[in-house]
Amino acid sequence: MKPGYLSEYFEGVAAKRLSAVEADETRSNQHEYQAIARMLEFMGRPDENTRLSARYVYLNDDDPDPIVEDAFLTLYNCRKGQFRKGKPRSPEFRFYFPTTTVSLNASEGDLLFIAKKRDGGLLVIIAENGSSIGRQIEWLFGFVDLAHPGFSVKSELETEQDRIEFTSRFILENIGIVVETSEDSYLEEMLNRFSGRFPTTREFSAYARSTLKDLDPKEAPDLVLMAWMEREEILFRTLERYLIADRLSQGFTDNAKSDVDVDGFLSFSLSVQNRRKSRVGLALENHLEMLFVECGIQYARTAVTENKAKPDFIFPGDAEYHNPTFDPLKLTMLGVKSTCKDRWRQVLAEADRITDKHLLTLETAISAHQTDEMRAKRLQLVLPRKLHETYTVTQQAWLMDIASFTELVRTRQA
Repeated sequence: MKPGYLSEYFEGVAAKRLSAVEADETRSNQHEYQAIARMLEFMGRPDENTRLSARYVYLNDDDPDPIVEDAFLTLYNCRKGQFRKGKPRSPEFRFYFPTTTVSLNASEGDLLFIAKKRDGGLLVIIAENGSSIGRQIEWLFGFVDLAHPGFSVKSELETEQDRIEFTSRFILENIGIVVETSEDSYLEEMLNRFSGRFPTTREFSAYARSTLKDLDPKEAPDLVLMAWMEREEILFRTLERYLIADRLSQGFTDNAKSDVDVDGFLSFSLSVQNRRKSRVGLALENHLEMLFVECGIQYARTAVTENKAKPDFIFPGDAEYHNPTFDPLKLTMLGVKSTCKDRWRQVLAEADRITDKHLLTLETAISAHQTDEMRAKRLQLVLPRKLHETYTVTQQAWLMDIASFTELVRTRQA
């Protein structure tokens, strides 16, 4: 086990595409997956039928929340007690799975992942065929080609590919794995600077940047943006963990009733979730704004366009956009979304004067179906260069990095 790597959370993971028999309960009632030898290296070779606790998760790109159900997976030797020519047959292990809401949603071709966690529990994930989330989990665990019928296995999860960074943390959280990160050496300074409370996102983004010296956005905008985002995420989690622990230590009591304040606790919990959801997108916009400033680029943030739409960035500015004599070919629009899902289509209606629009995201491995639709709608996807490797070779030829985008805008403003 190596802290900061996937091996900190998983002993091993296996992946395959579901066959028709495995996915369609009307075609088979066996409810089984065929185990292979490399899986048994971390799953074990039990003498008796062994029921393992398992959390089943179904994911697609359409539903905001996954389908989750706790059940079991039974590992057994289907040849136990069988003989051939008077000798015991060599063992053949299979996994038996029960009917769950997750299995009922599965279809032929969907991706199946069986991961053994460090606590011994199993995580059984089914991701819809062709989905972005399925591609993201493939990338997370380093699976390249799952076209063959059997399982592919990863059990050494300590290579550089397996290092947990900003983008991989979000994928892990989508499958229910909470990654604890902190930089405690900054905690006292943050508590003093922010008076023991959460500052505004602008303040916190500026503070995060101040802790990273000698970074030049003009020379390496892709690397700098990711470094700023990574640092802010770690510092935020450090401060958040302390402030949440402090609030929980005070308890939730309704003094009027001398009872537990359930509503107060739920309200606090909801505020934590909402803060996490909104903060990442705002942090990304904050750091991009500073990057544009450092690069000497003129811009307007959340300018109002047609039908009161508010694109995240208009270049060179609001006045130029609303000036009918200003050449529209010198206008640029950039939408910013930390993750896309189907929300990327919102960008299409945010600046009518600009035909070819741009969208910057930190989402890895968006499906080819979605990127093909973006191209058809004349929406150019922009990502930090490091994230391009999570896309197919065909997709990478079309993607734009931040350095190319800033150069495009500077050229139009020259």
